[in-house]
Amino acid sequence: MGVKERRERERTQVREKILDAALEVFARDGIDAVTMRALADAIHARGLKLGIYSSPGPKTCENFEGSWQHEARDAATYARWGVDLLKYDWCSYEDIAPVHTLPALQKPYRVMWDALRKTDRDIVYSLCQYGFGDVWQWGADVGGNLWRSSGDLLDNWSNLESVGFRQSGREKWTRPGHWNDTDMLVVGNVGWGPNLHATRLTPNEQLLHLSLWALQAAPLFIGADLSRLDDFTLSLLANDEVIDVDQDPLGRAAGRLWQRGRLEVWSRPLADGTLAVGLFNRGLGANKLTVTWPELGLTGKQPVRDLWRREDLGNLADGFSAEVPRHGVVFVKIGRPKTS
Repeated sequence: MGVKERRERERTQVREKILDAALEVFARDGIDAVTMRALADAIHARGLKLGIYSSPGPKTCENFEGSWQHEARDAATYARWGVDLLKYDWCSYEDIAPVHTLPALQKPYRVMWDALRKTDRDIVYSLCQYGFGDVWQWGADVGGNLWRSSGDLLDNWSNLESVGFRQSGREKWTRPGHWNDTDMLVVGNVGWGPNLHATRLTPNEQLLHLSLWALQAAPLFIGADLSRLDDFTLSLLANDEVIDVDQDPLGRAAGRLWQRGRLEVWSRPLADGTLAVGLFNRGLGANKLTVTWPELGLTGKQPVRDLWRREDLGNLADGFSAEVPRHGVVFVKIGRPKTS
């Protein structure tokens, strides 16, 4: 074992000890600020972030205590614990504001934003109210870093198709620090509660899912049981070229370039001057799709790289064509990176 490997092993052992210690305190003393801070420290030592969930209403969707009328106390507690992200879910606030006027939709999120700003910690603020009132148009104005732009995502084709392709036109409100959230990924073993099941999406639908979310600069929240990842799911979640598109620093989301029946092309500009392009087939059978360089604003020969296959496809003139399977995608990067 080399020096580098030995040091990494030692660091891993230290992290495991920290986690074990935190969990021991957690089990012995219950939930208090010291315990939660220890748990947060253990999570941070693993290179991870700690998120927490609440509601602006009296109760969360699972009927636990929400933050209604004690927002400032909750925000200060989250900061003291070392929380990195707050997901703030509408839930029982529906009973308080059953009529969805714009001021009524915005009010609870402004209240918590004001409370978070008064703490001494940067906490990512995730608005969850299922797209009411076209939240993508005003989520940033009430402090949101991301906002759910749809209802819950389910692991079936009709729901995935509806949520994902409905985002066209909303890309104009996406920018660094402010993102449309199309909900957690539904690949791997998913579900609510202890009774998980393998995703009902086909492999091609899963590739389409990840590609569309990456093009849209959507947060990539893993909704699967990480202890039960198979090789295919791991390859989906760990493809660094796809993740690089999702997290591109330019922060501009893709828009639909064209739609012809059940066939679509989406394009996203990237910080290095290239384009990420998805050729999508929502139809019932395989289809050939072609995108031309003029459609993308390009001229001359252009290099094309398949991001899922991790293959260079050559320098192509005029455009790019591919056979796309049913409910599938071909996801490519086109163009030459600009020189600094």
